[in-house]
Amino acid sequence: MPTIVHLDIPADDPERASKFYSRLFDWKIELDPEFDYYLVHTKGLDGSDGLGGGIGKRQGDQKITAHIGVSSIDEYISKVEALGGKIITPKMPVPGWGYLVICQDTENNNFGLWEENPEAK
Repeated sequence: MPTIVHLDIPADDPERASKFYSRLFDWKIELDPEFDYYLVHTKGLDGSDGLGGGIGKRQGDQKITAHIGVSSIDEYISKVEALGGKIITPKMPVPGWGYLVICQDTENNNFGLWEENPEAK
């Protein structure tokens, strides 16, 4: 079943934001220099691994975005459009990780779809 798999936090100063969230929630945050993106590792209240995420440079008026993992982005793009949603950013590869698309629901909220695929190029 599709579920939230990634939380993207845009920041004017990603290093400063990383320090803030790390200190606030005790999240483990590390820079991935290849993507110039801070990877966030969270823990559940019981100490188990929690939702993953990242902090990167804000683009435009970008807000925090939840990404839902799906088995096929292409299938869900069709569903979004059939239900009255919009595709804001077309399907794009994240090399070595998977595929991403940004959508907008019928209430003008943005969300991401994520298809894991280590062979994405």
